[in-house]
Amino acid sequence: MRRSEALSGVSVQARESPDSRLHRGCRRFEPGRAHVSNVISFPLREVVAALERLYPPDTASSWDRVGLVSGDLDQSVSLVHFAVDPTLAVIDEARAAGADLLITHHPLLLRGVHSVATTSAKGASVTALVMNRIALYAAHTNADVASPGACDALAGACDLVDVGPLEVVDGLGHGRVGSLVRPLTLREFVQHLSTVLPKAAGGIRVAGPADALVSRVAVVGGAGDGFFDAVRASGADVYVTADLRHHPVLEAREEARGGTPYLVDAGHWATEWLWLESARSELLLELAGQGTSLNTHICTLRTDPWDFVIGAAMSDNTGGTS
Repeated sequence: MRRSEALSGVSVQARESPDSRLHRGCRRFEPGRAHVSNVISFPLREVVAALERLYPPDTASSWDRVGLVSGDLDQSVSLVHFAVDPTLAVIDEARAAGADLLITHHPLLLRGVHSVATTSAKGASVTALVMNRIALYAAHTNADVASPGACDALAGACDLVDVGPLEVVDGLGHGRVGSLVRPLTLREFVQHLSTVLPKAAGGIRVAGPADALVSRVAVVGGAGDGFFDAVRASGADVYVTADLRHHPVLEAREEARGGTPYLVDAGHWATEWLWLESARSELLLELAGQGTSLNTHICTLRTDPWDFVIGAAMSDNTGGTS
């Protein structure tokens, strides 16, 4: 039994569709909040220990910066806020919701900084967290390789069965690959995906013929153009990921001679937003052995940086790569 299935006994407000509660620049707290009986405070150190059991820091990539960013391990936590990015707007939403802990997928301090003065966005973020006693914890590439983790959430959104790692490196499974219950056209598959992903201005970009049948699907949440060799080796008909750059995509489509694998760029934020519900469920279950749980809230803000698109070409024809 998966952890998320074991949570069926916890009283949680019914989940709304992603787009109904994701409004960039707006706040709607209640739709994202879980109402749990017997809520008490936990010491931050206990919540951190639970997170590190779920997403061991030593499984993160060497360049990554995961774990506790701000907070006192002895402070109390009764409400946890989940988000993809620790932006100033997200921190403000967490403050207004009364959160004690903000858990994000992306690190705030991935690259070195030499000042946390409020004259910079990073400094203003750290200052806001500290002044409002909000602890910040990041689970990034360690959540990508976890099972269940970010890639499992994306595979679930694609309705895949017989799911396994796309590639195993040093004993860790990266990405996921599986099969659809029945073949779909590429258009049907992406249309279904669009109904379960939160909406973003960039939409979903597709490289491949709309009427081609697909049945085997590879996925990597977030930036995934470094996995093309593994995708080809897996025999996937279509690859769902994000942040696909011009030259790697063009070369991949040239190598495919117009055939498989077809490519779907579903957006970095959107593909990783799916993990938030999984992270919430996993954390609640990890702490449930004490007969109590936390209040939780999933961020209601879009942190995809794009606002609108002009002049997009709409065509069923494939590009000039075959």
